[in-house]
Amino acid sequence: MTKTIYLAAGCFWGAQHYLKQIRGIVNTTTGFANGDDPEKNPTYEEVYTDQTGYAETVMVEYDPERLPLRKLLELYFMSIDPTSVNQQGEDSGTRYRTGIYYIDQADYPTIMEVYRNVQHGYSSPLAVEVEPLKVFHPASEYHQDYLEKHPDGYCHLPEALFEFARKSNADNLY
Repeated sequence: MTKTIYLAAGCFWGAQHYLKQIRGIVNTTTGFANGDDPEKNPTYEEVYTDQTGYAETVMVEYDPERLPLRKLLELYFMSIDPTSVNQQGEDSGTRYRTGIYYIDQADYPTIMEVYRNVQHGYSSPLAVEVEPLKVFHPASEYHQDYLEKHPDGYCHLPEALFEFARKSNADNLY
């Protein structure tokens, strides 16, 4: 049985690439979450204007037997600057905000436990939204698995993070 959670981590190209390398992730889809008009299926170009309220987000399907939510969220927090408002790396705008959007209310206590643990490491408040998922619209095929299709494509995440994900899988750290 798999579970699903939605993670906004700045540019979804790198976030998806990172998450896919973590053992226990079954499937990922890039898209747009929690915008102002849930009925509108926005294009990338529309979201890019920062006028839609949508955040670039990765839908993450995972096997909780192999990858507990707590570990998934700890790995997620490693990939973001959790105190940065509407910016990750050089990417800025509301579409690049960070967020954890859940569909299972039973996940909320675990999310908040990890959130509080991460907060202890910072003097500034965390800027990561924690909200129920209101809506998610998949991005076009062009934006799915972008860095696999374009290995030299832009990514705000350091290569060392991808290497960490690959090594942690091999080292059976979780």
